[in-house]
Amino acid sequence: MKTFPDDFLWGGAVAANQVEGAYLDDGKGLSTSDVQPQGVFGPVVERVAGDSGIKDVAIDFYHRYPEDIRLFAEMGFSCLRVSIAWTRIFPNGDEQQPNEAGLAFYDKLFDELAAHNITPLVTLSHYEMPWGLVKQYGGWGSRQTIGFFERYARTVFTRYQHKVKLWLTFNEINMSLHAPMTGVGLPETSSKAEVYQAIHHQLVASALAVKACHEIIPDAKIGNMLLGGLVYPLTCKPDDVQEALQENRAWQFFGDVQCRGAYPGYMLRFFRDHGITLDVTEADREALKTTIDFISFSYYMTGCVTTDEELNQQARGNILSMVPNPHLASSEWGWQIDPVGLRTLLNVLWDRYQKPLFIVENGLGAKDKPDADGRVQDDYRISYLNDHLVQVREAIDDGVEVMGYTSWGPIDLVSASKAELSKRYGFIYVDRDDSGAGTLARSRKKSFYWYQEVIATKGASLKA
Repeated sequence: MKTFPDDFLWGGAVAANQVEGAYLDDGKGLSTSDVQPQGVFGPVVERVAGDSGIKDVAIDFYHRYPEDIRLFAEMGFSCLRVSIAWTRIFPNGDEQQPNEAGLAFYDKLFDELAAHNITPLVTLSHYEMPWGLVKQYGGWGSRQTIGFFERYARTVFTRYQHKVKLWLTFNEINMSLHAPMTGVGLPETSSKAEVYQAIHHQLVASALAVKACHEIIPDAKIGNMLLGGLVYPLTCKPDDVQEALQENRAWQFFGDVQCRGAYPGYMLRFFRDHGITLDVTEADREALKTTIDFISFSYYMTGCVTTDEELNQQARGNILSMVPNPHLASSEWGWQIDPVGLRTLLNVLWDRYQKPLFIVENGLGAKDKPDADGRVQDDYRISYLNDHLVQVREAIDDGVEVMGYTSWGPIDLVSASKAELSKRYGFIYVDRDDSGAGTLARSRKKSFYWYQEVIATKGASLKA
């Protein structure tokens, strides 16, 4: 197998609300994630004194990060993607002054990474925002939230300007179309018009953050983050091909705005056809012209679309509401495994934008079971990651500029969709179950040593 470029960044990715725990420590406020005890697709449950949820402790990264970073360094990581919990910095979201204890925590985290020569890649908002902004202002439905986010972004850019040179604005920004509470702090019952108006505010805020980053940290790079939702036409029927084009545009729209600086014509038609009139000011249009430096994205699977209504009805009964691809196998969670789709997506994004790409999430969630010796023999994960990385190398040969690869959940964490610990992604096993029982002890899985070798050989150990 050919090696990857010398400057390719290897590592893993985590999110504050899925690993940190310490959900009220050191002045932290409540986030939207804190009131979603059953995950992204679960109901909002207001907190009351004495209640508890799995994410309140998660894997206690807040107190155990030095040990975890040592393990990442042992694997050879050159990059770790983390997120800052906005509510550690501005607990309600609308304060004038930041919370010093929250800022100090991330100073320590970034210093620990620096001590191990691991480059931080930092997401400003990863599937959470201050619950105070939702309660008092209506989340991203309010134009005021743009200003609160810009204040937060400028605060952390200024504080960490010498420690963090790679930034992302909003995690999987297109997910708001499927989970509006998680994405934009709106109720699940919100209309399309309300969701797209909130998305517009978020896109403006993202562009203002890019502008601020360039001003405050001139040698930094800042990107967006898309859920790479590539779909194929189920058949070569022209109607199915057109359906796939439209479905892909539903997520590419976010990249088009963030990379090109304006709303594309097909979205203006979509708004017209659906009777949606957005409140867009001249200042908004000007702000959107500030575009990102690179594109980051998650990739787990592909799906199929068709205009055959009978097949669509059947698909709505499955977990992802996608028509299954008859040529692909699926994970335990029904996610279809498509390594070649990653090469296709990399080429699609490169051809469309001609900006550097960064794969910041990819991985296999599975119910890992330690054997009699306490070891996890996760050959299924090794196979999944190997096959995807082989396709990344192919894309690089195709001429695609790929900055790096951070696998999702290099250490077991609380899953976003259902808030489960049993859906494990890690190279490192964490002794905690869905009920919260366990010692939180860390141990290396078989995949830990596999990934260590892949990084050490710059990918030469991969099996094509």
